[in-house]
Formats: sequence, C-alpha cells, structure tokens
Amino acid sequence: QVQLVESGGGLVQPGGSLTLSCAVSGSAGTIFSMSWYRQLPGKQRELVASITNIPSGGSANYADSAKGRFTISRDNAKNTVYLQMNNLKPEDTAIYYCNALIQTTYYWGQGTQVTVSS
Repeated sequence: QVQLVESGGGLVQPGGSLTLSCAVSGSAGTIFSMSWYRQLPGKQRELVASITNIPSGGSANYADSAKGRFTISRDNAKNTVYLQMNNLKPEDTAIYYCNALIQTTYYWGQGTQVTVSS
C-alpha cells in the first residue's frame, strides 16, 4: 500500500524558514513526479511546486507566490521530496500536502500544518 508521509510543518515567525519532507513508501512503481500543494483556510487546494523524475535532471515548476522563496528538491534513492521555504509570510499559512504520480495514479499525503505568525 502506497503511503506518503509529510513532516516538517510547524509555527514560524514571518521571515523565517521551514523545510517540509515527504517520503513515499510501499511503492513498486515509477514515481514520475512529486509536488507540494497547499490549502489556505476557506480556499481551494493550490499547487505550490512540482518536480519531475527525469534521471538526467528533473525540472521544477513553481507557483508565482513561491518563486524566489521556495525550493523543491528530491532524493530519488529515498523516494523523498523536500520543500525548502524561506522568507515565510503570514499568507503562507496553510495545510501543505504532498502529491506523487506513481505509474498512472496520484497519491496524497495527510497534510502538515504551516503557521506563519509573530
């Protein structure tokens, strides 16, 4: 059974940093891409960043709100994706979800809360 387990969320002051991790377990298939989404209170879930699994060098994409502040990376050997978040703002407060495309199926993690507040 495929499981995505996120970690690294928490409370941080404005301007601070956090790194989220998401580990995929139980998969016997190819992980084509991994992404981070977030859901702000009262809003729909939105894409934050994604990265493809190309052995020669995966390509990353970012939402405009994440460009210049967030960095997505992955460790293929560990089936883990990371989201380094710098210069966090109160409007980044949300539940962050990991998503993985494995073979032809999308899987979701349970979410991790990120709160940016002084």
